[in-house]
Amino acid sequence: MDKEGKYIYCIIETKQERNFGPVVMGGKDNEVQTIGYDDLSMVVSTHSIGKLTVNEENMLTHEKVIEKVMKEFDSVLPVRFGSIAASSDEVRNLLDRRHREFKSLLRDMDHKLELGVKGMWKDMDIIFREIVKEDKDISNAKKDIEKDERKKNIHAKTKIGKMVEQRLIAKKQREAGKILDALRRTAVEWKLNKTFGDEMFMNAAFLVTKGREKEFDNIMDDLSDEYNNRIKFKYTGPLPVFNFATTTIYPEEWEI
Repeated sequence: MDKEGKYIYCIIETKQERNFGPVVMGGKDNEVQTIGYDDLSMVVSTHSIGKLTVNEENMLTHEKVIEKVMKEFDSVLPVRFGSIAASSDEVRNLLDRRHREFKSLLRDMDHKLELGVKGMWKDMDIIFREIVKEDKDISNAKKDIEKDERKKNIHAKTKIGKMVEQRLIAKKQREAGKILDALRRTAVEWKLNKTFGDEMFMNAAFLVTKGREKEFDNIMDDLSDEYNNRIKFKYTGPLPVFNFATTTIYPEEWEI
């Protein structure tokens, strides 16, 4: 039988024992509770010690538990997915040893939340036509190939493809810059994350003070109206502050 430990979701500032209800993590049903030391507590559930399967279901559960805690606490410090302590005593020892660090991070994140914005172009044919029109080198190279049958070869097309790829990266940066200029004035901090595919030109996280979400919402509404024919936005939140204060408790042997 596997030895049971404590799966850690987040850290909060409270002296009171709390129960946040049942959760299924890693296929096992347990209660989400707090283990405290002094004025800090870790939100945990019982889980066997060992590698937790990294899949969408488990990662979503991790996030949902933290979001539930956020409804009751103004400052919540997320812990990296997959962190498992050996025992309740080990949790208390961690809170003792890193008490000052955790308190400082909780103060920094007090009354803060994260909002996520992804920007995707709706029609890539339009974007590629713009790139050709805006760049004389690409435009001339395409015309040369169309005029001279001998240049209609893989090498010439590959060269143009690489030029278009480079210009696409630059275009993504310019387009993202315009959106960021509109949104970051309401944010305490912001961060750009990796984009995926040709269509996505922006994947950003914003740290926003609670109470200013409506202001951010209004800006998003204006941007959606302004770029309705060109851009599709995916707007998420409020979220745990994963991009700004996620705490690593243990050095896991796997990557997520």
